[in-house]
Amino acid sequence: MGKFEDVLLASDFDNTILNTERPRRTGGPIPPVSQGNLTAIRYFMAEGGRFAVATGRALPAFRMFADKVPMNAPAIVCNGAALYDFEAETYLDSILLPEEVRAQGQAVLDRFPTAAAEAYHLDNVIHAVRPNEFTRQHQHVTHAGVEAVDDLWAVPLPLVKLMFEDEHTRLLPLRDWIFAQSWSERYEVFFSNPTLLEVTGKGAGKGAMVRRLAARLGISMAHTYCVGDEANDLSMLQAAAEGFAPGNCAEAVRQSGATLVVDCDHDTLADVVSILDSRY
Repeated sequence: MGKFEDVLLASDFDNTILNTERPRRTGGPIPPVSQGNLTAIRYFMAEGGRFAVATGRALPAFRMFADKVPMNAPAIVCNGAALYDFEAETYLDSILLPEEVRAQGQAVLDRFPTAAAEAYHLDNVIHAVRPNEFTRQHQHVTHAGVEAVDDLWAVPLPLVKLMFEDEHTRLLPLRDWIFAQSWSERYEVFFSNPTLLEVTGKGAGKGAMVRRLAARLGISMAHTYCVGDEANDLSMLQAAAEGFAPGNCAEAVRQSGATLVVDCDHDTLADVVSILDSRY
């Protein structure tokens, strides 16, 4: 038995495992996963640990990167709304949005005319209403195709995630307007990036899905560790025995009590595994 037997490590992908913020802003190429991170993940798994990516990306936006990150546990996708087994090529768990999300999401778009929306399914189709510069930036880092539609009514059901895209200063009142609606209680609403406001079904978050994954693997939360950099990672950082955050993390994460490690340009996962290596 290896030293990490019955230990689970779940990590965010963007700006944690590798830096995608720079290419998002500049249009440059997406960097490869660093050799330092790859070596650390493989060592962790060789010693019996279970490693999973926990990403805000939907399956089509992460699929082409999945084989570049060693994993021996199902991946958390759609900000915790789904659990996907890449080995079996099947979803193991999901929390869908209610059918009313199209009407409610369209009401948001009608009230905030500069915002775009991306609608995500469990399959490989992503629809976008009023795609804007932030949609195009997001497409660049995900390499996922987007089908433009006139409104959310044109988007087929079921949906697993809805995402609004705009300047942060415009998304703040949009978020506050959502929270002021009685139907907002049916959703989880959070930023995954200052220009991306995500909506998932109630109870669909990275923290809840990490708990489900740990239970599925028979691993105690006392031996479950998480790594992430943004507000959408907070629930799993707080659910973990210890949450780790790269030095480039958002201020909300920095203030959350997560253990700070090196930034995503300097082998974040290698630093985390080194810390765990000294404890087990």
